[in-house]
Amino acid sequence: MGNSKAAVCVLALVLCSLLAADTTAAVAGCDASALSPCVGAIMLGGAVTPGCCARLRAQRACLCQYTRDPSYRGYVNSPRAQSVVAACGLPRPKC
Repeated sequence: MGNSKAAVCVLALVLCSLLAADTTAAVAGCDASALSPCVGAIMLGGAVTPGCCARLRAQRACLCQYTRDPSYRGYVNSPRAQSVVAACGLPRPKC
C-alpha cells in the first residue's frame, strides 16, 4: 500500500513538472501550471474544488491547445479530467 501511495505522489510531481514547463506559451494567457489545483481530482480522483473550477474556467480557451500538445494530451483527454470538466459545469471542449 505504501508503494502505491509513493507512486501516485511521484506521478503527481511529474504532472506538476510537466505543467510548469509550459510549452504552450504560444497563446497569450495559457499557463498549464495554473491548473495545478486540479491535479488531485484528475490524478487521484479526489474532490473537485472551487479553486480547480475557477482555474479551469480561466483556462477554458486553452484546453484545445493543451489537447493538441503531446505533453498534456493524455491528461486532458483522460476520463477523470473529463469528469472534472463536467463537475465544474463546463462543456467538453470541441476541438
